[in-house]
Amino acid sequence: MIFKGKCMEKPIRLSNHAKIQCDERGVLEEEVIEAVRMGTREPAKKGRIMCMQNFQYNNYWNDSYYPIKQVAPVIAEDENEIVVVTVYSYYF
Repeated sequence: MIFKGKCMEKPIRLSNHAKIQCDERGVLEEEVIEAVRMGTREPAKKGRIMCMQNFQYNNYWNDSYYPIKQVAPVIAEDENEIVVVTVYSYYF
């Protein structure tokens, strides 16, 4: 089941692990927030949700050029907030 994000009102908090993954995978926190708020969603392990959003990149990552960067945060959501558990990135 894939659906678009509709969680504009809840605060979003990045876990320490997610912040480290952003740094290691070339992702900006602003991109994570946009992916959570506006990206496509699908179920992930342990009842979590993976959000996905493509961004124009047109740059180099690990010595290769990529026009697109996909940011894919995994979130745990409760009634009060959204916690970003980890962040993946894909370059193509």
